[in-house]
Amino acid sequence: MKSLTITSSLEVYESLDEMPEEIQVLMQKAIEVRDEAYAPYSNFKVGAAIHLENDKVVVGSNQENASYPSGLCAERTAVYYAGAKFPHSKILKIAISAKSMRQKVDSPVPPCGACRQALVEYEVKQEEPIELYFMGETGKVMKAESVRDLLPLVFDSNCL
Repeated sequence: MKSLTITSSLEVYESLDEMPEEIQVLMQKAIEVRDEAYAPYSNFKVGAAIHLENDKVVVGSNQENASYPSGLCAERTAVYYAGAKFPHSKILKIAISAKSMRQKVDSPVPPCGACRQALVEYEVKQEEPIELYFMGETGKVMKAESVRDLLPLVFDSNCL
């Protein structure tokens, strides 16, 4: 029997103010679109802003539906729009912000498993990592150099 050790390294910043201005601007776009999310069932709003290689910024917010599986998370809303609108432009960075209408969210909220899988598909496709920045409504911001830091054992086309 062999043992496999998997490690991930994330950077933690005490606040958005510690981030480079470029990331602050990107996160502000995520916050703005977050506040426009359609989340009448969960009362949990998420916004995502993606910086593309062509210097365009694409945003998305979570969109819920009374038939729960029919809704879509902010990250997938944004990444699928980026893929449809700018299919040849690589994704450089994504900023994510989450806010609950029930309680204050002051801890970083990472993408869900389905979003991690969707994002890693684009990382594999473009053969370059995507930087992720995520936070709650306020407080600390986490940075991952790659989606693989959050999903180390990826399921991709090599598995098929």
